[in-house]
Formats: sequence, structure tokens, C-alpha cells
Amino acid sequence: MAKMTTMAAAVRILESEGVKYIFGIPGAGILPLYRALKDLGTIKHMVTRHEESAIHMADGYARALNTVGVCAATSGPGASNFVTGLYTAQVDSIPLLALTGQNVRAQLDREAFQAVDIAAIVKPVVKKSYCIKDPAMVPWVFREAFKIMREGRPGPVLIDLPLDVQKEEIEYDPETDAPLPILRMEPNPRQIRKAADMLLSADRPVLLLGGGVILADACKEFISLAEMLQIPVVTSYMGKSGIPWNHPLMAGHVGIQCNTRSGNQVFLESTLVLAVGARFNDRHTGDLKVYKGNRKFIHVDVDPGQLGKNIMPDLGICADAKLTLNALLDEMKRRKVKPHPKKIDIAQIRSKMERKTDYENVPIKPQRVFKEINEFFDEETVFVTCIGLNQIWSGQLQKITKPRHYLDCGGAGPLGWDMPASIGAKIARPDKLVVDVVGDFGFQFCMDALPVAVMYKVPFVIIVLNNGYLGLIRQAEKYQYDMDFEVQIWYDSLQAIQAEQIAMRAAAGGRVSMAGSQQAGQVAENEGRGFDFVKFAQACGAKGERVADPNEIRAALKRAADSEVPYVVDIIMERDTDCSMGVAIDSIREFV
Repeated sequence: MAKMTTMAAAVRILESEGVKYIFGIPGAGILPLYRALKDLGTIKHMVTRHEESAIHMADGYARALNTVGVCAATSGPGASNFVTGLYTAQVDSIPLLALTGQNVRAQLDREAFQAVDIAAIVKPVVKKSYCIKDPAMVPWVFREAFKIMREGRPGPVLIDLPLDVQKEEIEYDPETDAPLPILRMEPNPRQIRKAADMLLSADRPVLLLGGGVILADACKEFISLAEMLQIPVVTSYMGKSGIPWNHPLMAGHVGIQCNTRSGNQVFLESTLVLAVGARFNDRHTGDLKVYKGNRKFIHVDVDPGQLGKNIMPDLGICADAKLTLNALLDEMKRRKVKPHPKKIDIAQIRSKMERKTDYENVPIKPQRVFKEINEFFDEETVFVTCIGLNQIWSGQLQKITKPRHYLDCGGAGPLGWDMPASIGAKIARPDKLVVDVVGDFGFQFCMDALPVAVMYKVPFVIIVLNNGYLGLIRQAEKYQYDMDFEVQIWYDSLQAIQAEQIAMRAAAGGRVSMAGSQQAGQVAENEGRGFDFVKFAQACGAKGERVADPNEIRAALKRAADSEVPYVVDIIMERDTDCSMGVAIDSIREFV
């Protein structure tokens, strides 16, 4: 046993649990933790410009590497700025540890300076929250936190640390302490046999790959089951990347926004759905009556609270996804099952129903941007995106091949998540090219993250889909409220915007040449159209360029990818392109 401060013990536990990075901001209420980090010297720290960016960086780091992300903040407003990030991690099942400073114990509940009961505030959006008032409990709480974050359905934990508790000395022996065992829930063999019976007797079964399959590292087993039985696969949006987009059995994504036409059609024609690690959330199901139809459901989820929450399954299996899929594979092998006769050519349906992307329009159609993205970047690229039309187009059009190469916040959808998450992802995977696909409004939410990337020399590409609108809300206003109110974010008048777009179309007979692009850019500069993402990037020490010609997108992407610095590609798009969506999966309104 050795005598040391509680934070010295805590940092040694973090190290033994595999923590290599912490994202945060030091403040008076958390400095003993930072002193321990400095003294041990093995865990790297990135100082951010806002606590929300810090927690999103930790989130992106965790998603990219299948590990625990860690962030730290001081007391009061520093701690409360973590709330959105904790909510995001909770709904998307991301293991994330938030460490917050707190005023001394004697000042709790006295409305002291920067003393807020953060453990109570975040209780609804974490797996567990602690405010440690007994110094001797620090080692146990930190160990238990890692077990809670990783076991069952993953999720975030917050540990609040009063300043005097951080300074106390305790007896702790790092040589004999070790991580707690993580238990994985085995499926009930009788349920496995029943699931096999239902799959084998179904006329038109389909397998639904949810985000939980990726979290459980069970994509290989999921695909093996599909191939063994020759059953079509659809995914939820959070399941995107769990199976290669061009796999012969991959029909596409199901949903009322982030969908593919082929995914919705194959799902609607099914009679039985085996859903693994799916939440059946509203953006996926749409109208529940349409979604459920007359089909039967087998639902596999490690969280018992998910079974029957949105869809009452005909068979619910509460167990680890990987263990359940392996058990199903073993059961099929034991029965010497032969694949279903091939009834439909999934690849042909997928190809036939693919949405159009090869537009030559000026201003640029957003669909054309994704054509260039798909053709330029390879399967090793890690993409990050966030809420808005940019996310919906990305979900509908991007072609992803490998798990954890498409990171998205699907449940909470906080604007600004993607830029700091991209930095976290690049820190986690320095061998990968990381590309953030963001809207012009979302960029401006957590743009404080860009100078952090420059400071720590973290290169990544930011593709801005710039239409000068709150695009998703503009479309909702147009079709639901018959208005266009407070959603334009370009500074100048509508007349000036229209004049610029007319000039762009007129350049080179409708096709914007490089000279035409420069002319359009000059018009924009003279009119003061809106936020200049390129100048902002340059002000931060990054690089960037504006693109107005669809035929120049690819060259810009290459310059960005080759730059080895944070690089912004600002793509000026058609302002009012509508995105395919609907209220039910059988009535998606398509736009061309």
C-alpha cells in the first residue's frame, strides 16, 4: 500500500483501464486532477475552447476506436456544458467518462460560487452519476464506472469531484488493483431455437442490422448469418457501415429520412424481421402502423428496456448481440440448414432504385457533391456527419464499406457535434483520413474546435454544404407551415443572392469555368453574402477554398486530402433543393 492523493490514484486507474487521451479545459475546481495527470505524464491531454467540444471530441474518439472516451471540466458552467454531450452519448450507447470539478463539500447546497449539483442534473442522461464525498471511495468509483460504461448497453458515466476530496490522501496499491470483469449476457437456448424456427419457416424474412451490432463488434457474425441463410439485409441509420454497401445481400437503409428506396421496399415486402441492436426510433420507423404491418418481429437487444418499447416483438431476446448471433449460427449448423432459395436479386434492386447524383447544375446540386465524395475517397476513409439535410443526404447517398468508418449522432442530433468528433476520431485513428460532412449552419456551432485541431496538428477535411439556410427547417417550414421565416443565414438581401446565382449560371454558357467561379466568388465578396468559411479557416491557421463549379469539386477534395492540415472545402450549393423524406416508409416523397 502507498499513500497518495485521490487524484493520483484515479489517474493510475485511468491509465490501467487503457485511457490514452483526455479532452477538456482545466479550471480551479479540477486542478488537483490536472496535477496528477502532469505528475504521471502518460495520458495526453488536449485543451479545447469549450466544454461541449471537449465531450464531443471524447465521443468521436470512443466511436472510432471502440473504447471509452474521457473528458474533464471544472465546476459549475464547465460541468453543465457537458449535458448535451452526455445526452448524445447516452442515446447512441457510447461509453464516455465525464470528470467534473466541484466546490468543497462544506459549500455544497449553499449556492456557492460555481457549485451546481451536476450529478443530479445529468441523472436522466447517463448510466450513472456520482458525487464522491468520501475520499476512500475514489478508487472503487472509478473502477465501477468503467464496468458500468462497458457492460450491457454501453453508455456514459459522470464523476463529480469536490475540490477537498481531490486533495485528500488515501492508501492505495496500484500493483494489486485491476479492472473489474465485464459480464456479457448469454442468450437463452430455447429462444435461439425458436428464433431459428421462425427464420426458417418465414416466407420473406429480412435481417435488420442496428447500431448495436457495430457496438458489439458483431458485424462479421451478422453477415455470416445472412450469407448462410441468403436473407436480405437492411440497416437502420445507426447501422450504416455495418455491412458493405455493395454486399450482394445489402438492400439498403430503412427510414423516413436517412433511407434508401431499395431498403424501404425490401423491408415493406418482408414477412419476418430479425432486428439486432436496433431501437426502432421514430426516424427509422415513421408511422408505426405502416412499419409493423402484418410482419412478425424477433428483437435482439442487450438492454431489456428496449424490448417492447416501440415495437412489441413476437420474440424478444435480451442478450449480447455477438453471443446471440454466434448461437444462431451454431444452431443453423447443427440443423445442417441450407440457404433459402434466391427469390430476388438484391443488388439489381439496389442499383435500379438508386437516387440520381450525376447533376451538372450550377449552382451545385447537393447530390452531385456526394457523387464526388463516393468516387474520390476510398473505403478506408472515416466520415463524420451531424444533423441537418447534410446528414440526410449523407445517409441516403454515401457508400460506406467498413464498420466504424461512418460516425454519426443519430439519437440526439446536436448541431456542431461533427467537427470536434472528427478531431477525436483522427486522434483515435491517425492512420485514417477523416472527413467531416457538415452544413453551413452546423459548422458555426462548434467552430471553436478548428483552432484546437490546428494547435495540435490534427489534419482532417471539412466539406461544407453551403446553401445559406437552416436547410432542414426551411423544408419543414415550406411543406408544413407554408412559410420561409428566420431560416436564411446569408447576410445580404435575397435579390443579391439571386443576382449571384444568375451570374453563376450565365458564366461560360451555364457551366461555371474557373473564371466563372472566381467571378461568382467576387460577387459574393462584394455583396458580403455570409460567413466566409475559408477566411475563418485561414484565420485559425488552417487552409480552405470555395467551390462553385461541380466539375472542380474533385480537384478541391484532392488538395484537401493531400494538405496534411485541417482543410475547409466550402461548396456553394443550390439554395432550395428539397430532400426525399416522408412520414411513413411507404410514402416517401422523392425530389429530383
